[in-house]
Amino acid sequence: MRMADPQQQQQTGDKGQGAAPARQPRRFGRRKVCPFCADKTLYIDYKTPSMLKRFISERGKIVPRRISGVCAQHQRNLQLEIKRARIMAFMPYSSATAD
Repeated sequence: MRMADPQQQQQTGDKGQGAAPARQPRRFGRRKVCPFCADKTLYIDYKTPSMLKRFISERGKIVPRRISGVCAQHQRNLQLEIKRARIMAFMPYSSATAD
């Protein structure tokens, strides 16, 4: 197997990997608004698991800010209240399905 000359590689622009894939433009969606900042009557409380379930995935994990749209301050409060609700047995630690 013969190695290509480095100067010849630079001239042709070939790096031996084929053509580069075409880049797709990034799509930026509309910024999500924190529901707790938008509606001041909503408050985060461990005794309301129906409201907290909106911020938990099917697997029982806490949904991150970039997906839920909650601001940093309310995400910290939300995380604390979800953990409290789990300790007080208002919410399960994981999904209800068993393998």
